[in-house]
Amino acid sequence: MLSEEGIHLIKYQELESGDKNELKKTLGPYMLWGLGVGYVISGMYFGWNLGLEKGGTLGLAVATFFIIIMYLAFTFSYTELACSIPKAGGAFDYAFRALGKNWGFLGGMAQNIEFIFAPPAIAFAIGAYLNILLPSIPILGIAIFAYFVFTALNIYGVQAAASFELIITVIAVIGLLIFAGATLPEFKWENLSYNALPNGWTGAFAALPFAIWFFLAIEGVANVAEETINPQRNVLIGFGSAILTLVILCIITFASSVGLGGWEVIVFPEAGADPSDSPLPLAMAHSVGQSHFLYKLVTFIGLFGLIASFHGIILAAGRATFEFGRVGFAPRNLGLVHRKFKTPANALLVNMGIGIVALLTGKTSEIITIACFGALSLYIISMISLLVLRKKEPDLVRPFKVPFYPLSPIVALVIAAIAFVAIVVYNPILALIYLGLMSLTYIWFRIAYQEKS
Repeated sequence: MLSEEGIHLIKYQELESGDKNELKKTLGPYMLWGLGVGYVISGMYFGWNLGLEKGGTLGLAVATFFIIIMYLAFTFSYTELACSIPKAGGAFDYAFRALGKNWGFLGGMAQNIEFIFAPPAIAFAIGAYLNILLPSIPILGIAIFAYFVFTALNIYGVQAAASFELIITVIAVIGLLIFAGATLPEFKWENLSYNALPNGWTGAFAALPFAIWFFLAIEGVANVAEETINPQRNVLIGFGSAILTLVILCIITFASSVGLGGWEVIVFPEAGADPSDSPLPLAMAHSVGQSHFLYKLVTFIGLFGLIASFHGIILAAGRATFEFGRVGFAPRNLGLVHRKFKTPANALLVNMGIGIVALLTGKTSEIITIACFGALSLYIISMISLLVLRKKEPDLVRPFKVPFYPLSPIVALVIAAIAFVAIVVYNPILALIYLGLMSLTYIWFRIAYQEKS
């Protein structure tokens, strides 16, 4: 007689093997590096500076230090899962296999919320950056137009989408290096210490969502594992090189921005103004003036960084939603691929609709925080899944094993849990909105999935 765990594993394998809507394998390690860095690099160009208003230089720096540790531990732990179970659902597939359908749903839904809510925040920044160059074009109009263009590109094909992502990611990295080269000569240590902790140490906790924004969505690399050639080798190379690149860029961007003139220079365009979605242009304006060639160049290249993340996360979100539909945890139509292009067109279009609705709220900071709730939930559930799978399935083929096990996943789990609690404390209304989304969708899942079972 089969054990409960044996029945559960058979059920998972039936969901996998019984579906003919498979994705094409076209991606190699360079494409994965481009996707991994591209998903995240917009976090260097905007969003993180909003944490300076909460925590000041020291508060955000301390928050970012612990978040870097979390992401290093998480990324290499998540790579083990991605190489062992190279499926488009990412966290959903890992949690389903390790913890069962209920936790699988919750992990997958958290992932969907992260990937669906991050692009609207980035779209706002795209509008803000382009509005600097072309003031006559409305920010919201630019953001909505971007959704249509990049959703269409993702429907056209993953190879074209990933190739485009690689090109614009390289340009965005060059842009950050140009920015650092222009501002670091004016770096002064005293600018880092000026009003460094305006709200006390509690500000460091309030700054956590914006420290996470530096790296949010790096895990999206796992969602294209099913479309990767030799995923057991290439996912490791792409994932590992991406997170190391991002840590270096984070440190350089933080230091060169704040060291130029203090944190207030890259948060407020002028005294009494609302916080800005374009911190690097603010820094360049302070350094060389708005008429200087470098100011316009950094602003222009900043658009490439924002587009890289916007486009890349749309790609990952489409795969996550597609997998949910493919296994019946969401309407089955979401799990269909386009007949001609073999891409998850339905999932991409639905995600675009939700993103545009979020855009219309006009709340960048709040949208970032909701995306962070989803990300932290995903990290917590994924690390528990890794620990459980090591015990439940010791013979599972693991082409890559996380170094320093079990310390690495435990460190990522503990920091993610502390960060989640801290963000709840400082954002109780947004926490209720997030938990409401999770609860309502879970109730729907329990009713609908039981009917299908």
